[in-house]
Amino acid sequence: MTDWVDDDTFAHLKDAIQRFVTERLIPNEMKVEIDDEIPEAIVQEMRELGLFGLTIPPAYGGIGINARQEAQIAMIFGHTALAFRSLLATNIGIGARGLIFEGTDEQKQTYLPALASGELISAFALTEPDTGSDPANLTTRAERDGDDYVISGTKRYITNAERAGLFTVMARTEFDKPGADAISAFLVPRDTPGLSIGKKDRKMGQRGTTTSDVMFDNVRVPASAIIGLQPGRGFRLAMRVLDRGRIHIAALATGMCDRLISEMIGYAKERKQFGKPIANYQLIQAMIADSYTEYRAARALVQETAEIYDASGAARTEASAAKYFATEAVGRIADRAVQVHGGAGYMSEYAVERFYRDVRLLRIYEGTSQIQQLLIARQVLKGD
Repeated sequence: MTDWVDDDTFAHLKDAIQRFVTERLIPNEMKVEIDDEIPEAIVQEMRELGLFGLTIPPAYGGIGINARQEAQIAMIFGHTALAFRSLLATNIGIGARGLIFEGTDEQKQTYLPALASGELISAFALTEPDTGSDPANLTTRAERDGDDYVISGTKRYITNAERAGLFTVMARTEFDKPGADAISAFLVPRDTPGLSIGKKDRKMGQRGTTTSDVMFDNVRVPASAIIGLQPGRGFRLAMRVLDRGRIHIAALATGMCDRLISEMIGYAKERKQFGKPIANYQLIQAMIADSYTEYRAARALVQETAEIYDASGAARTEASAAKYFATEAVGRIADRAVQVHGGAGYMSEYAVERFYRDVRLLRIYEGTSQIQQLLIARQVLKGD
């Protein structure tokens, strides 16, 4: 796959994003935690920096970075509260990528420029109350009625649903077929009659990130709302979208590893016990060493996987391995960071307390660790 952004241009972009994260986002982490929302001034700055269009092709007003470059940006966003990245995530990832991959020219022209500017926020509606890790058996229905489809069902834990103006909705269009071939992907604008948003979920962590139920009560859309105008390709499109999305999550987790290690080291050098900094004690050093080693391993795995994806357009097994390893690693590192901080690590004034709660979700969304294990083993056993 061709790089849309040359390395020199990307270096300037990366520096600008690094400054933005350091100077604007990190100082506002606690405000987001307390208010449970991102200040609108920061959202506007994100638009002005072009962050909502990072992966959208330049032809549609985006920047068009590739997977390798996206991984580097995700690592930078891993250094701050996850809510900031989550706001962008659907536009640069699962909420827009299906449209980029298989949308018609008209669909792309209609939606991608507004997504790239951040004027329009997208959401990816796949998970249901009784269907998470087994999306091929989802129950949301889209029944054909003349030139239209009528969608009925409920989606759960949909990121950015409150803000979204466009939903990519996975629904069953064939009722006599089991599994993947029965599912289609629909583009559904928020103002379509019958679509409603549930109350904002209360979560363990990631405050400032909104998830909600999305209900479809006989929502009528034209057949032209199917991505690519091809019924029955929705499940395969979702899996293709998640392939690159898992690389992104792995990179995000890797960036969080780096931030946690920095917090751990800083505290260990300052905190004194028995007359000397706790960094001088070998058991503290062991936790730091283990964390640093896992961080470097995750970083190398993510970088290699992103390069494989850019070269071939796919990296299913590698992406699963990267997502599995990096998200499990950041969980262990967050736990060690709290342990190094001792009682202080349990206090909300320290960043490690928030990170400890926030990272827990990384092992669940875009495929649980257990699903990644099954995917990896299945492909390895096949010899792929």
